[in-house]
Amino acid sequence: MVTDPDLEKQELHTRFAVCLAAYNGVHFVAEQINSILEQTGVDLHLFVSVDQSTDGTESRLAQWARSEPRLTLLPFGHSFGGAAQNFFRLLRDIDLARYDYLSFSDQDDIWDPEKLLRAHSVITAEGAAGYSSNFTAFWPSGAERFINKASPQKEWDFLFQSAGPGCTYVLHRSLALPLQELVRGADQSLSLIDYHDWLTYAFARWHDFPWVIDDWSSMKYRQHANNQIGVNAGWRSFWLRAQKVLSGYGFQQSLLIADVIGASSTPLVQRGLRGGRLGYLWLALRARQCRRRPVDQLWFFISCVLLAVIKPADRRSP
Repeated sequence: MVTDPDLEKQELHTRFAVCLAAYNGVHFVAEQINSILEQTGVDLHLFVSVDQSTDGTESRLAQWARSEPRLTLLPFGHSFGGAAQNFFRLLRDIDLARYDYLSFSDQDDIWDPEKLLRAHSVITAEGAAGYSSNFTAFWPSGAERFINKASPQKEWDFLFQSAGPGCTYVLHRSLALPLQELVRGADQSLSLIDYHDWLTYAFARWHDFPWVIDDWSSMKYRQHANNQIGVNAGWRSFWLRAQKVLSGYGFQQSLLIADVIGASSTPLVQRGLRGGRLGYLWLALRARQCRRRPVDQLWFFISCVLLAVIKPADRRSP
């Protein structure tokens, strides 16, 4: 169990546990961590888990942790193979009961100084348990683009998409602790899930934890060649994501997430995802319930129709 040794000595009010997953991020991680440590109006502790890296990320952070009491570096040496499994490690190993909120962080973004304070204010005002927000993507060229994720939530969107990038997420302890219990008790299927943020949102929605998507841009979301999951901008990004959808990969992830959160008995899973070609057509007719933005609803409809055509007739699941 990893805890902040100085926590009990502090007179804390709103306490945040920030979980940062790193991998070969030495060129960007300092700017990200500084933007976290400079958050205003809240008390926080930053926990970092470094996937096996070759660029000195771990040694750089180990040196920093020796002089920064708000930074804890988890034991190094694990190879996770992806950000999701690294975040699941953080969820398993940290004592979240000591904190009011949990927040996820990538290694290469830049947070607004009021990101956490704003999340606390919105969660309190809205009576929510989960929070995510819009953000501003930026590129090495200096270009920036505001990304709107705050479309109205739909009945079943959580089975087919996240609430946005996990680096915008803030969870109240009422949600964070049950999520941690789920991760700690999950079977081997958790190792097949590639999106910690999608699982988090799906768990919250399925178990009736209120979620709010803020229309405020809480951070700058760095775009570069090494992004595991970047912003969906441009034809190349669109085509790469389209290939994943048409391969059935996206619906495979939907099935895995539904199983882990306990939603596998729903009609969307039994009649839709496990229903073969007719199941895809059944899902296509329910596109408006499955994605938030109208353009994504249209793409979902087209994808389901195409999968109904190209998938083998005797296949009962994606």
